[in-house]
Amino acid sequence: MLKAIAIDDEPPALKVIEAFCRRTETGEGTRISLEKTFTNPAEALRHFRKFPVDLLFLDINMPTMSGIDFYKSIEQDTMVIFTTAYSDYAVEGFNLSAVDYLLKPYSFERFMQAVNKAGEYHRFIHQSDKSETNHLLVRADYSLLKINISDIELVEGLDDYLKIHVTGQKPIVTRMTMKNIVEKLPAKNFVRIHRSFIVPLARISSVRNKTVYIGSHEIPIGGSYEQTFFEVFNK
Repeated sequence: MLKAIAIDDEPPALKVIEAFCRRTETGEGTRISLEKTFTNPAEALRHFRKFPVDLLFLDINMPTMSGIDFYKSIEQDTMVIFTTAYSDYAVEGFNLSAVDYLLKPYSFERFMQAVNKAGEYHRFIHQSDKSETNHLLVRADYSLLKINISDIELVEGLDDYLKIHVTGQKPIVTRMTMKNIVEKLPAKNFVRIHRSFIVPLARISSVRNKTVYIGSHEIPIGGSYEQTFFEVFNK
């Protein structure tokens, strides 16, 4: 069960969240314990700093403090589901690593989609042994996507973004650093061969002239990664 609070300057919107959270307690899927609701963001911020929770339901368009500004002011390890009547806010919301955003008015089914994403993400980041995981969760295309690790062909670094090449579909572009994804991928299965490339060992078909071949991809081996790569590959 995830502990949550909800912040919205409109009381009817909070009533909807309260009702939907109560329904999670007896249904299937992720359960939400809604600890408290607030119409005043400043009051909510004071409460949150004393009593942290796993998840925020956070309205974006509030008169005294926007939900965006609220979330920027706290530790962003806390998951957030933004609620808004304006779809234009979605892009900025996902730049802040939101789990999802709910466009008002939303149904209970749509609410549960967002809540289940939060539950799955919470389990993923709190699992004791990431080497045993068989999937990644990344934010892309304004959603939280699950990628099977066995489907990853290679990971390509693009400044603050990554392009994850996946079998049978177009590459997934996500805002994440190479350091971030190295921590999430099982070390026994993946090796970094260049400052801009990580590859799965099982998919390497051949290595020639400091070039790794994976399907139709030809990936250069960086000089500073060469020794480590060949030590791992030759095993």
